[in-house]
Amino acid sequence: MSKRFRPLHDRVVVKRVTADQKTAGGIIIPDTAQEKPSEGEVVAVGPGGRDETGKLIPIDVKVGDRVLFGKWSGTEVKIDGEDVIIMKESDIMGVITKK
Repeated sequence: MSKRFRPLHDRVVVKRVTADQKTAGGIIIPDTAQEKPSEGEVVAVGPGGRDETGKLIPIDVKVGDRVLFGKWSGTEVKIDGEDVIIMKESDIMGVITKK
């Protein structure tokens, strides 16, 4: 992703992971029938939100984290030809970690 875009406040830029093209049984799923995955990789984060006193509250996720988010979360945009989602940190349900 471009280094020219920096999200503000508590916003996060997420790139969706690609969905599987086949089912477990080997059936190929056409693009039009695939459901968009609710999993993505964080590619940029803002500095954080502010509380009532103006104190900066840092964001818990970092670039490279794999996250789950709601189906209708954020706004889908295209930056430098790449499809990404800009959402508030509160739209992220959790970080996927390796065991």
